[in-house]
Amino acid sequence: MNLRRDVPIAVAAIAAIVGASLDGDGRWLHYIAKPLTTLLIAAIAWRAGGDPGYRRAILAGMAFSCIGDIALMLPFDAFVPGLVAFLLAHLCYIVAFRAGFKAGRALLMSGALVALFAGSNLIGLWPLLPAELKVPVVAYVLVLALMATLALARGPRFAAVGAAFFVISDCALAWDRFGGGLPAASLIVLGTYYSAQYCIARSVSR
Repeated sequence: MNLRRDVPIAVAAIAAIVGASLDGDGRWLHYIAKPLTTLLIAAIAWRAGGDPGYRRAILAGMAFSCIGDIALMLPFDAFVPGLVAFLLAHLCYIVAFRAGFKAGRALLMSGALVALFAGSNLIGLWPLLPAELKVPVVAYVLVLALMATLALARGPRFAAVGAAFFVISDCALAWDRFGGGLPAASLIVLGTYYSAQYCIARSVSR
C-alpha cells in the first residue's frame, strides 16, 4: 500500500459518500468529492508504465467515468447521459482487456458467471424499468457483461476484481433507482464503484 497515494483517495471517497446524504449547502461536498475521487484514482494509471495502449484505454475509460459521475450527481435527471458515459467507459475497458483474456474454459466460465448474475438482476428489474429505458439498459448490461467477462477471463488480477466490483456497483445502483431504494445506498454503490476503479487503475502495470 502506498499511503501518500491511497490516503487522499480514501478521504475523497469518504467525503463523496458522506456528502451524498447531505442536503442544501452540504451537498457541495458530494459534488466536489465524487469526481475528484475518480480523478485521483485515474492518476494511478496516469503515473504507471506498462503497455501504452492498455494504459491509454484505461485512462479513456476513467475520463468517461468522470463524465458519468458528474451526470449522475446533477440536481436534475441526467440518468441517460450518465448511462451513455459509463457505456463508453466500459467500451474503453473492453479495448484494454480484450488483448489479455484467456480463451477457452476460463472465458466460458467467466461468461456464464457474469450472465447468471447480471441476467438475474435484469430479469428482476425488468418490470420496474420505464419503457423508454428498457433498450438502453439492456445495451448497457450487455456491454458491462462483456467487459466483466473479458476481465475475469484474464485471471485473478486487479482487472478481474475491479470488473466484479463494477458489476456489483451497477446492480446496486439500478436496484436503488428503480427498485424502491436500498439501505445505505451511497455507501454500497460508491464504495464498490471506487473499489472497482481503484483495482482497474492498479491493473496498469509499471
